[in-house]
Amino acid sequence: MTTGMLLGKFLPPHLGHVYLGEFAGRFVDRLTIVVCSLQREPIPGELRFQWMRELFPFDNVVHLTDELPQEPVEHPDFWNLWRSALLRVLPGRPDYVFASEQYGWRLAEELGAAFVPVDGARSAVPVSGTVIRTDPAANWDYLPRCVRPHFVKRVCVFGPESTGKTTLARRLAEHFGTAWVPEYARTLLESIGREVRVKDMERIARGQAASEDALARNATRVLIADTDPLATLVWSDVLFGAVPPAVRELADARAADLYLLTEADVPWVADPVRYRPDGGRDFFERCRAELAARGRRFVVIRGDWDERFRTAVAAVEELLRR
Repeated sequence: MTTGMLLGKFLPPHLGHVYLGEFAGRFVDRLTIVVCSLQREPIPGELRFQWMRELFPFDNVVHLTDELPQEPVEHPDFWNLWRSALLRVLPGRPDYVFASEQYGWRLAEELGAAFVPVDGARSAVPVSGTVIRTDPAANWDYLPRCVRPHFVKRVCVFGPESTGKTTLARRLAEHFGTAWVPEYARTLLESIGREVRVKDMERIARGQAASEDALARNATRVLIADTDPLATLVWSDVLFGAVPPAVRELADARAADLYLLTEADVPWVADPVRYRPDGGRDFFERCRAELAARGRRFVVIRGDWDERFRTAVAAVEELLRR
């Protein structure tokens, strides 16, 4: 049985790493991928480790967290330190070492392995981690699905009922060529077939968060959500005078990059899962207060439908330029 090893920071993992890993996995019978991380790096090492485990579920992915020197000039025992650390986490000395960098020759020699260079010119997959960190939006197509939620900008359409939130969210997603997150409360309540109860609020908040996280993998640069757990918090308090702790926890922990706060200045349209035909203005002010209290960035969306859409598009475009 042949064995191999590749290592990297995977900061972040991209399709070049996927090609390297899949090449190596097809070259040997048993591959170990070593994720190397330092505390000071901009993306947590544990997150990168989890990404690589998801990308390579059939390979042996290990996490090396030693604070090792990054260049031979940094320490006189550079190669001894790396050899010792790698042999500690590897299941055994590999037969082959895979890399796209020239250091692979010396590393293979240190481990008593043969070196297999892979796409050193970056001609097969022309990207690098540095390029992606500099401008993830411009290099979006090189990001694996599991990595995209880390970089995606999140926009939440937020406000009173019957103010065009769902239509606006869907139109924005179509305009920007991305995914949108439907309101989970409607999904749940239409399935249950009754009015909402306080015991439903935690399930609504959790469902909204789960849907957003799942659909973020399908997004391109920006994800448009029709409401979020903070709206569930407001609704719970308005309807029942109480907020379940889990709802409050989700509302406090999850913040969109931009909220589009829809004004209650359009005609009310009755619907089986709408409850307050005369409470739009009060609800709007409550939403504004909750956003302001948490320091969340928001833009008020008002006017006719076309004006609302133009204002929303301009706000999202500004967010993407930041």
